[in-house]
Amino acid sequence: MVSLLRLIFFTFFCAFVANTAASRVIELSDRFLDIYKDGHWMVMMYAPWCAHCKRLDPVWAHVAQHLYATSIKVGRVDCTRFTNVAQNFKIRGFPTILFLKGDQYFTYNGDRTKEEIVKFALRLSGPPVQEITKRQSFNTIKNQHDLYFLYVGEKFGPLWNLYHKTADAFQPYAFFYESHPHVVGNHAPVENTPVIFVYKENSHYNFTAHNESEIEALNETLYTWVNAERFPTFPKVTRGNLHQLFKTNKNLVLAVVEENAVEDVSPDMLEFRDMVESVIKKKREKYHDHFQFGWVANSELINSIAMTEMPLPSLIVINTKTNHHHIPDDEPGELTAQAIEMFLEHIRNDSAPRYGGNHILVQIYRSWYETKSTLMSMWKGNPILTMVVFGLPALFFSLILYGICCPDILDAGEEEEDEEDEAEKSHMKKD
Repeated sequence: MVSLLRLIFFTFFCAFVANTAASRVIELSDRFLDIYKDGHWMVMMYAPWCAHCKRLDPVWAHVAQHLYATSIKVGRVDCTRFTNVAQNFKIRGFPTILFLKGDQYFTYNGDRTKEEIVKFALRLSGPPVQEITKRQSFNTIKNQHDLYFLYVGEKFGPLWNLYHKTADAFQPYAFFYESHPHVVGNHAPVENTPVIFVYKENSHYNFTAHNESEIEALNETLYTWVNAERFPTFPKVTRGNLHQLFKTNKNLVLAVVEENAVEDVSPDMLEFRDMVESVIKKKREKYHDHFQFGWVANSELINSIAMTEMPLPSLIVINTKTNHHHIPDDEPGELTAQAIEMFLEHIRNDSAPRYGGNHILVQIYRSWYETKSTLMSMWKGNPILTMVVFGLPALFFSLILYGICCPDILDAGEEEEDEEDEAEKSHMKKD
């Protein structure tokens, strides 16, 4: 009896928490166009019939709950009812997540998780570069962010100006801070200022390839460096961040594994993934400038890139500039760290076989492969619905083609009926 009461209490408690979280989301109308420039807004543009929107609803409720104590207001707009809002923000698909501040608005294209969406909102709610004035603040920042950029020095000069400009460009994707040597202390290895660091994997990496006398070259170099360093050394690659990883213009070295329903990786695949990670961790100076390592658990995503069904686990290297990809000749089970290094060296000197690319024939084949994969996925999920969705239009189209291509047969039938009628009339007259 006591257990039953506890279960009932727990059920009501969960329902109460869920309802409270959902209530933090503000339901907006077309009047939103009159107020959206006031303050900071995180808004989901949705349609009631959209399945992706329904899956995002509980995540959005948690986002609203997490940001409730901040200055960021979280809302959503039904774009099927308030079409003026959708037209004003040029919404092309659902759901679309926007962060609005003043006349600016930013579209979120990352993973649809509470953590990533909240980070996106917090980055954009503050200035592009946030100042650290207390030494103890570094511990808090390191606990909250596993990656951030840091400028140490006086806030003037070409390096500071370009750092602030670059931070403004990359604010949706990373946190940027600035401080002074006496505040930084032992939290960063400062010898000479000004200096720029990136903090990730509990280490600082210095931006050194610059010459302050060449402003244009410094601008391009800093932009390229930040663009490449804003990712962890070995991130999980998803549909949400793949597009951003392509902007690094590096070769993507991806360990392809499989996760179960609770996102656990089997021991054999975990061993393979760790082996691939060990290559970049041990040889970072050798490979970091040319390769971005990572791992992916979405086999469908990789199959669409390779245009074939990849074994699990496996290794693939994607050239982000040309869309070519490389696959090692060795079986995945026979790959070693040394074999992977040799494979990467072959890619660097252009001696490794490459597949795919942007050729027109490859694009046609890719479109056919993706269409076939989509149909097969639909068939496996619901064969009856697939037959209805594609069978009825195909039947209707066939009837139209039959009517266009075979009119003579129909006309012949009508002529035969006319001849029979005339023959019957003439026979009646004779009688």
